[in-house]
Amino acid sequence: MGAISTWRRGLALATLILFASAVRADSRVWVLIDTHRDRAEVLRGDQPLVRFPNISWGRGGVAPVHTAGDETTPLGHYRITRIKYHSRFHVFLELNYPTLTHLDRAFRDGIVDTMTYQDLLNYALAHGQLPQATELGGHIGIHGLGRADPAMHARFHWTQGCIALTDNQIDRLLDYVQVGTPVVIR
Repeated sequence: MGAISTWRRGLALATLILFASAVRADSRVWVLIDTHRDRAEVLRGDQPLVRFPNISWGRGGVAPVHTAGDETTPLGHYRITRIKYHSRFHVFLELNYPTLTHLDRAFRDGIVDTMTYQDLLNYALAHGQLPQATELGGHIGIHGLGRADPAMHARFHWTQGCIALTDNQIDRLLDYVQVGTPVVIR
């Protein structure tokens, strides 16, 4: 466990440095996905700039850790790592899931074993983020509807783990966010 702790500390420090460079004190713009209020908000510090009601998330609900195929939306603190303007869901804002917090929890909960944990930490140190194709799944983001059914979106949570907004909402969200923008899902 000593080697794991050393790697984890190094990775945590690198992650904090990357995250701190993307966040600027109280003037920062960030996105709150509030599953209790069924809405997304863009805030500057603690001041709301715009709200998007009636969002959807994973048909499996929300969870502290998402695993491949469970269709849950993982709770946590993220940043936007990529914006894909032409996707089957209109626009896709990729989040840096899984994070070290998710990996640590998955290790504690027995979702990943010691060897997998160490391999994932090594990957993160080499690449600056955890891979997308593991037991923890990946490709979690915020997206529009694209070809999805708007009536279905209005009736129930339907995604495989992402947050879905209408195409108009995601287009408006693009006016406020960029790569590096913090996102909190709670």
